Amino acid sequence: MARRRTPHRILLNLALDTVLAALALPAALVLADSAPWPDQAWWLGAMPGAVGALLVAGLAVRMPQQYWRYAGLPDLLSVGIAAAGGAALFWGGLLALDAARPANPAFPVIHALALAVLLGLPRVAARIHHARRGPDTGAEPQSVLLVGAGDGADLFIRALAGERPAGYRVLGILSMRSRQAGRRIRGHPILGTVDEVPTVLEAMRDEGRLPALIVLTTRHVQGLALQRLVDAADRHGVPVRRAPSVTSLDPASQRRADLLDEADAAPRLQLREVGIEELLDRPQVPLDREGMARLVQGRRVLITGAGGTIGGELARQVAALGPGALTLLDHGEYVLYEIDLELRENHPDVPRRAVLADIRDEGRIRRLFEEIRPELVFHAAALKHVPMVENDPAEGLLTNAYGTRVVADAARAAGTDAMVFISTDKAVNPSSVMGASKRLAEMYSQALDVQARAGSGMRCVTVRFGNVLGSTGSVVPLFRRQLERGGPLTVTHPDMRRYFMTVREAVGLVLQASVVGAEDRADQPPELAEGGIFVLDMGDPVKIVDLARRMIRLSGLRPEKDVEIRFTGLRPGEKLYEELFHGQEPPRPTAFPGLLVATPRTADPALVGRAIDEIAATCRAGNAAAALAQLGRLVPEFAPEDGVESRATH
Repeated sequence: MARRRTPHRILLNLALDTVLAALALPAALVLADSAPWPDQAWWLGAMPGAVGALLVAGLAVRMPQQYWRYAGLPDLLSVGIAAAGGAALFWGGLLALDAARPANPAFPVIHALALAVLLGLPRVAARIHHARRGPDTGAEPQSVLLVGAGDGADLFIRALAGERPAGYRVLGILSMRSRQAGRRIRGHPILGTVDEVPTVLEAMRDEGRLPALIVLTTRHVQGLALQRLVDAADRHGVPVRRAPSVTSLDPASQRRADLLDEADAAPRLQLREVGIEELLDRPQVPLDREGMARLVQGRRVLITGAGGTIGGELARQVAALGPGALTLLDHGEYVLYEIDLELRENHPDVPRRAVLADIRDEGRIRRLFEEIRPELVFHAAALKHVPMVENDPAEGLLTNAYGTRVVADAARAAGTDAMVFISTDKAVNPSSVMGASKRLAEMYSQALDVQARAGSGMRCVTVRFGNVLGSTGSVVPLFRRQLERGGPLTVTHPDMRRYFMTVREAVGLVLQASVVGAEDRADQPPELAEGGIFVLDMGDPVKIVDLARRMIRLSGLRPEKDVEIRFTGLRPGEKLYEELFHGQEPPRPTAFPGLLVATPRTADPALVGRAIDEIAATCRAGNAAAALAQLGRLVPEFAPEDGVESRATH
């Protein structure tokens, strides 16, 4: 119904502009001191001509479609153009008809100014009235300190001016650059830089005007800088939030919403919590984008585990590089549907196929690979949840070790150029079946790669890294669910530490490692010929209890006061500290930022393959205890928990 009323508003605008244009002509004559006053006959012709000239000029700049209460600089500029055009057309008409003309030669300019003022003032008045109008709810707006003195801050303040009533009151702004300090954005002072937030907050506290919120209006505050800002704000009890996206703050979007009379819509300025991923995010390391494009572009690519966290992000980044064909393989129907739908919407031009399959089904996988003949395979499918695999060790061995052998053998038989195997830091000195099964898969991948580099065949690039934030089964989604329920947040041990990396960063480095490991290049690490594997530089490990405390603070609550942190004890197979390297395989740097290389022991691929087949047969026979004993002989550093062995016998 709102759309039907729009023509009526346009007609109303035309009527109002007609009246104002009619008033502008006598006003211009008075200002031009045009004596003697024209006779009645002149007015009968001149008045319709002046109005018509203005309306014609106004149509050219869409002046009738303007929404007065949202009039801004572009609208007023259009009014000025229409006024100048209308005055010029009117004067030209007088000249063409040889009609009586005012004696003052400046009359066209005076006429244009009169039109501009009379047409512009009502629009400005409507804008001011709309900005001030609104129901008196009795609620005081929250005081906020903005971070980011750029377009984001400008749009936030403009959107705030359109709220009725305003939910926030801006006290000041912190900029990213020191040279902006002391200036103003829409009347609000820039108090200092982001690095000076502790000093600024202390000064505001001393003045008795500490903000209720700090609002981030820029995406450039991430990682360590964001941690410092959150810590400084936390010392004063000030929550930190992010402003809505720039597109949702766009005044044009707001004007469209009002044109539809969405009076009952939700408030426009809905701030969101800062994600823990943003605090732990690190500066993006330089990546060989050209090499990635060369590796993927125009080639047939297959991704196993494409519905998982890592597999899904691999699918997104690979699709953006323009593969010739992309096959998404997963045994989970819904997660496969989700990633397929996302790629269909975001990369419709990429030839794509979604395949439901189990990597343990050797016949199905072999036939599929023979049909697709992928040139590049990313093997991300795995069972990764340590306690779950401890409860069902045979399933972990069949998926992680035997499944990797099935995929690698099928890829090699189909003529694949390279397979990239996603491993885990839990494969180092494993205390869990999950970690040991991944180490066994590493050994097979290494053995195939050594064999290929000695002669020819499919390259097997192994990439090992730790936890990714927000992945399925990780601690961050668990903490979020517990926070939504009001706590407590459960942590296994106060000293538990883990390496963390964002999914985007991890997958970017996986692609970088793929470029280095799959191509013959001069700067390739020589350790790869000895069975070397890539290890992502995960930075420093993070205490899980500190992660829990940060997430509580980011939600605007206080640890131990508002939300309890409860320690539950280590679960079967868990270690206090994860490792990225064995003691016998110290890390070695590479020429590529973010990538290290390790050289764990290798074995003959035929021997490892037979051992994996024997373990798989034992698992299928239901003898998990015997399978674990075989695993212990193949991975001597594996020290299973007693509980695992006892459960395996039942």
